Amino acid sequence: MRWDSDGGGWPEYVPVATRIARAEKKAAKRAKAAGRQPEPVKITGSGIAKTFWGKSWCQNLESYSDFSSRLSRGRTYARNGSVVDLLLTRGRIDAVVAGSMAYDVAITIAALPPRAWRAIKADCATSIGSLVDLLSGRLADDVMRRLARPGDGMFPGPREVTLKCSCPDGAQFCKHLAAVFYAIGNRLDTRPELLFLLRGVDQTELVAAATKESVSRAVRGDAAHALADDDLAGIFGIEIAGGNPPPPARPAGKPAAKSKPKPKPTRTKQQPKAKPAKPKPAKRSGGKPRPPVTE
Repeated sequence: MRWDSDGGGWPEYVPVATRIARAEKKAAKRAKAAGRQPEPVKITGSGIAKTFWGKSWCQNLESYSDFSSRLSRGRTYARNGSVVDLLLTRGRIDAVVAGSMAYDVAITIAALPPRAWRAIKADCATSIGSLVDLLSGRLADDVMRRLARPGDGMFPGPREVTLKCSCPDGAQFCKHLAAVFYAIGNRLDTRPELLFLLRGVDQTELVAAATKESVSRAVRGDAAHALADDDLAGIFGIEIAGGNPPPPARPAGKPAAKSKPKPKPTRTKQQPKAKPAKPKPAKRSGGKPRPPVTE
């Protein structure tokens, strides 16, 4: 404590580098107890965030009128590396921020309501091609606007956020909390999937919904390359209502069996009829025939 000539005092100035080093020791000790490594936020360049996800997060933060008075100090703290550890888990953010002391920050974020999530999936189903496109932000403008739309998009509103900081500032939203919020925007630049984790939803469901819708449109005939019923029947070997059933599939490698001709009845040769034997005349002794006897 330094004292002026009137007997008043103010805290002694501590260089930012010293504050950060002190906070890093606390963060390292706490992270070790949890079995992990600290995850500091290092911001380089002119902007805190550079991608669609990071910029949209920061823009959403700056729309909170209740937080506006502390945002400028929060940006300064985030830029100079005061957020020495930032951990994002399902619905929760924990951080250590360097200030006059090392302060603990805890933020909880409500899960995205199921109805809102279903609406997002339905609205984006026809425009999301892959998970890579989704997370890299290579999406159609209408999809980006839908995901970042205030009120029913992916980003939380003030009433969905609960804030806590160990600093003595009595304000609901102090500069340490503001620094953490900006640090989240920077983290989303490289790990946008963390936003879905914070809101308690699975980003792969968006791609699954888009895939299901594409297949459904193809079957219904809504798509330019829709499959006809005959094509589907031939490919899958199923009968489509209103169409002709496909011929039964033959097992591969076996030719169709040929019907054997009926055997011709065999003819048996008839034995020639035996001729009746002619009676032989009786012989007499002496060699001469006996004359017939007359009465």
